[in-house]
Amino acid sequence: MSARRSPRRRGGVLRWLGWLLLLPVAWVVGVASYIVLVGGRDQAAPADTIIVLGAAAYDARPSPVFEQRILHGIDLYQRGLAKRIIFTGGYGGGGARFSESQVARRYALRQGVPAKAILIESVSRNTQENLQQANRVMHRQGLRSAIIVSDPLHMSRALRISRDVGINAVGSPTPTTRFRSLTTRWRFLANEVYFFHRDAIARLRRV
Repeated sequence: MSARRSPRRRGGVLRWLGWLLLLPVAWVVGVASYIVLVGGRDQAAPADTIIVLGAAAYDARPSPVFEQRILHGIDLYQRGLAKRIIFTGGYGGGGARFSESQVARRYALRQGVPAKAILIESVSRNTQENLQQANRVMHRQGLRSAIIVSDPLHMSRALRISRDVGINAVGSPTPTTRFRSLTTRWRFLANEVYFFHRDAIARLRRV
């Protein structure tokens, strides 16, 4: 009798192990789906300022990714959703002549945005610092609310960090992205899933 039950028990254990192995896979898929969902949602609404997150610049020219962010920020400004734009981003490597935010400022001026509407910070090197420095600019200028502009798959992390640093923000992802190929989009999404878990662990350690 017990010999006949043993294969059933083993089958039951294997099924449970299978379900347990599926749990982390389902979790990662859920996180990735959430990132995609947030990136597909444009919450743009009237605010005190628009924060355009930095990206690579090639000397005095924005990279294609950065150009799309700048253009979207300008579009939101021209639609009257905010009276100020904060461009973020410091100096890249290789002895760059201009910071990312300076490149963005020059670009916006050529598009007809008045100089008085543009604010910049030129010391940040990553998303966390972009938003920390933008928050300092906001405090100095008495600005209380913001629209965050970045690529769709970057938006979830940008809004998460905005909350962490104390910015009252909504997201407005770029309607187009230079991350067009399946390979680049999957790589970007995989990076964002990693950052989601890294940031969650960091928050738990601070508690």
